[in-house]
Amino acid sequence: MNTIRTYQVCNVFENSQNNWVRTKFIRRRGAQRIHVEMKFSVRDCSSIPNVPGSCKETFNLYYYESDSDTANKVSPAWMENPWIKVDTIAADESFSQVDLGGGGVMKINTEMRSFGPVSRQGFYLAFQDYGGCMSLIAVRVFYRKCPRVVRNGAAFQETLSGGGEHLAGGRRGACACRTVRRWTFPSSSTATETGNGWSRLADACARLATRLWRTGPSVEVRAAVPPSHCVPFL
Repeated sequence: MNTIRTYQVCNVFENSQNNWVRTKFIRRRGAQRIHVEMKFSVRDCSSIPNVPGSCKETFNLYYYESDSDTANKVSPAWMENPWIKVDTIAADESFSQVDLGGGGVMKINTEMRSFGPVSRQGFYLAFQDYGGCMSLIAVRVFYRKCPRVVRNGAAFQETLSGGGEHLAGGRRGACACRTVRRWTFPSSSTATETGNGWSRLADACARLATRLWRTGPSVEVRAAVPPSHCVPFL
């Protein structure tokens, strides 16, 4: 039987609640934008008998940047500023005692938030309850990146997403071609030399001299990329 450990709080009959739970120090590893996935459950305030109006069905997510793991019981102070608020998190579905007593399944919510740009060596996350009846079940923290890729003779190195909300962005690649490689035309093709470089009789095959390539046993072509109508000569 698997054990699921959660952080729970349900002090809904006490006023002025301000309950916090903080993560360990998380190193950012070069990331500029951090994504947080939270799984949690929230009790429906209206299903709690005689509950005061201060009962909440939301909680707050914060982060705090630091260059080292220096947090303790009193620092950083348990308040907004120095903590930076990411968002107030609300449940799409809440549960009641009827759901539990009737053999139903506790409704688990999944919410995703992100923040950035971050620039220090690492950060902490904190979750603030201010009068709810809830369980924090799981938290996943991650960043996104584009893996190294080679396209059309250009190599693009592994790139982390930027600090803004939008992941799209430009990246300059580098030529991935070797200086000398053997290429050959298909057997039905011929090539002639022109003033601008080499071309196939029926269609352009290569142009402009910057790198050395081969189109046959004794014919060399200087072109920026392999001639588009040529095939590798292995």
